[in-house]
Amino acid sequence: MPEGRWHVSSAVVNVAAEEREPVRARVEALDGVEVHGGDATRIIITIEGTSTGELGDRLTEINLMPGVLVANMVFEHAEETED
Repeated sequence: MPEGRWHVSSAVVNVAAEEREPVRARVEALDGVEVHGGDATRIIITIEGTSTGELGDRLTEINLMPGVLVANMVFEHAEETED
């Protein structure tokens, strides 16, 4: 990984109940995104990348997916990368 900052955020993706599994599959297929759990209408994820903008772009991509009602960032952390 190049020197710089590494960003990770958590987010909650609210979905229509009947769309949960298709949305989960689409979200899991995205680079830098990992699903950690959820329930019938929410999917809990983390997003990793090299900038806040990259995380925001990925969250916007998720928000625009069919079946997604809203995806909200909950927390973001950034730290310096090591050689």
